[in-house]
Amino acid sequence: MTDPAGGAPAEAKQAATVLLLRDGEPGLEVYLLRRTKGMPFAGGMTAYPGGGVDPRDGDTEIGWAGPSPADWASAFGCDERTARELVCAAVRETFEEAGVLLAGLPDGSVVPDVSGNDWEAQRQALLSRELSLAELLAGRGLVLRSDLLRPFAHWITPPVEPRRYDTKFFAAALPVGQEARDVSGEADEADWLTPSTALAEMTAGTRPMLPPTSHTLSQLQPFGTVGEALAGSPPEPLEPISPRFEENADGRWAVLPDGTRIRLVMPLPS
Repeated sequence: MTDPAGGAPAEAKQAATVLLLRDGEPGLEVYLLRRTKGMPFAGGMTAYPGGGVDPRDGDTEIGWAGPSPADWASAFGCDERTARELVCAAVRETFEEAGVLLAGLPDGSVVPDVSGNDWEAQRQALLSRELSLAELLAGRGLVLRSDLLRPFAHWITPPVEPRRYDTKFFAAALPVGQEARDVSGEADEADWLTPSTALAEMTAGTRPMLPPTSHTLSQLQPFGTVGEALAGSPPEPLEPISPRFEENADGRWAVLPDGTRIRLVMPLPS
């Protein structure tokens, strides 16, 4: 498929994003970031922690506990190296953007607190790519806990977009003893919200978000607890969703392959 100008579409870069969940007083809550307006992609939009893969995310020497890269490859319909990169990217980005680390000791425990100055120095080193996730974990005798993640959704940016991402969405519970922190330099606001509250704010026009975010929030709405949400993750393998755009008298829409229509909160691609 080519873009309207007749050229080849931009390559979709591999990316991972994480729906970080907790059981709050009002019910199931998800951690949401509002990206700064100056960001080249989705500026001003509400999103989850996430980003593109780092080639070092595929390092085979990383300590690993839980479902194997082969299991994740089956869930996302990709090769094992890509699956390894995606899971590592999900863990790395969650630490970089929310200060939450989905890792633990080889005995099966989860690291309880990663908020100290020494942790912060390593988080900054990850951001600058002076340190890889594999190096961070090995230096502390930790292993990545892929069992703390669940596959949740798979979205691919339509070919008409100049910036395209092949994004795998994961769901994960906030580990006991850890707190999500507003540490991302790419966001100007971070909140724990129920899916219903976030969607109501989007409808009111105060919380714009892209279709993958609003749709996955709607998928979370039926669940009352983190346990229910993780147990109710979609069946594998996930079907990738790549919407098409439509404009009519009612407004601008993203139309999903199953016919679901999502109102766009930003102009259609030109």
